Amino acid sequence: MMNKTHDGIKVYTPLTLKLYDWWVLRISNQYAWKCSTERYLIPHYRNNMKSNHLDVGVGTGFYLKTIPDICNVSLMDLNTSSLSAASRRAGKDNIIASIQHDVFNPYPTHLHDRFDSLSMFYLLHCLPGEMQDKAVVIRHAAAALTKEGCLYGATILGDDVNHNAFGRKLMAVYNKKGIFSNRNDTVENLRSILSDAFHEVEITVEGKIALFKAERKRANPELVD
Repeated sequence: MMNKTHDGIKVYTPLTLKLYDWWVLRISNQYAWKCSTERYLIPHYRNNMKSNHLDVGVGTGFYLKTIPDICNVSLMDLNTSSLSAASRRAGKDNIIASIQHDVFNPYPTHLHDRFDSLSMFYLLHCLPGEMQDKAVVIRHAAAALTKEGCLYGATILGDDVNHNAFGRKLMAVYNKKGIFSNRNDTVENLRSILSDAFHEVEITVEGKIALFKAERKRANPELVD
């Protein structure tokens, strides 16, 4: 899966990362996905973060500028440019660890049962395959959480949410280029993969975005079918 995973991250170069916050979090969120970053995404990030936190799929580290001082934060991404950008954004003194890792692979054993919260913002729709193919990513993440830990995040839903013209254009271009792989992503199949790994699942849809939260992991979530 490594080569396919690279298809979704190769767009995130140092140059494109400089434009990411403006294009994705301002323009696209407001006009294509109809989900305000300030009104919905930032509060969702902050309100579910706990004292020992792992941010997976870090982008530019935009949300890290909002973290409470009491939080210990670690970063995980396959893209070293993203890890560097996020570390600078948060301030290196605020980052416990910066981990380069493919989320389709099991996390290193020293990360198991370690984190109180884990965030995945705009990661799932960038991963290759159908939603069920991404279930392993959820199980690996669950393995890194403590028994009462919380996995939460946001992902752009697929064709069935009736995107507007701008959204349809972005969906077509991004899916063709392999930046997105989410044409068939629905709330129902997102709920299914989260429920396979967690006892409690909450999903709220704002615009074309699913804001999700999953708690109390099931036994042996790291096992792969």
